[in-house]
Amino acid sequence: MFPTLFRIGPVEVHGYGTLLMVGFVAGILLARREARRMRLSPDLPIDLGVWVLVAGVLFARGVFVAVNWRDYAPYPAEALYVWRQGGLSFHGALLGGVLAAILFARRRDISFWTLGDMVAPSIALGYGIARFGCLLNGCCYGVPTSLPWGISFPQYHFPNQPLHPTQIYAALASFIIMGLLLCARRRLGVPGQLFLLYLMLYSLARSGVEVLRRGASATPIVSGSAVTQAQVASAVIFVVALVWFMCLARAGRKRTGHRENEAAK
Repeated sequence: MFPTLFRIGPVEVHGYGTLLMVGFVAGILLARREARRMRLSPDLPIDLGVWVLVAGVLFARGVFVAVNWRDYAPYPAEALYVWRQGGLSFHGALLGGVLAAILFARRRDISFWTLGDMVAPSIALGYGIARFGCLLNGCCYGVPTSLPWGISFPQYHFPNQPLHPTQIYAALASFIIMGLLLCARRRLGVPGQLFLLYLMLYSLARSGVEVLRRGASATPIVSGSAVTQAQVASAVIFVVALVWFMCLARAGRKRTGHRENEAAK
């Protein structure tokens, strides 16, 4: 593929890092538009983005290295070369981003759920773009396929065999999720529901893509298992998000009923 886009003297510009930053910037721009729609400061996504970017990358790399420690144990310094080699766990990034957003919300005295709804479509957009960085890097590929759009990656697992371009599948699914969120955001009246809806939709999409990555670039929960680590994490996130979504909906209905009763008096 094209892990290195071009060189400027001794400096290499890597496809993975470049697409990661393009996705981040695109997400910030979309979040600024959403902030204006929600009558929030358009600078809020930029300030939040700095916190989320730092925490997200640190947690994403930390989780990825921890899960694949056998590969890094002989050369631990390689864990630092994220911009060159790729290797980020989205679930780790999500955890780091959520923790950073919680701290940011407390510091700014704003609801975490409001921030989550503001950035939910942006997360889907940024994730979709970043997956094309995985395509350029030649990672996160699927199992062999005879379909005409199969792509050969120079990997030792399946040398010169057409593989499912699961990076593209994941990107397209994420763009579809973004569209669904943009359509649903005006219909969900309780803060936090849009963010939780994103978590549920992402978990479903990721679990589906993992089926085609299992046995290739996805790590099984235990050796020989038909279930991957990402599928287990996605299942947990889906259940938690669904329960929380229902609790928020119920609380919203109670508040609406209370206001209607007060108005009737």
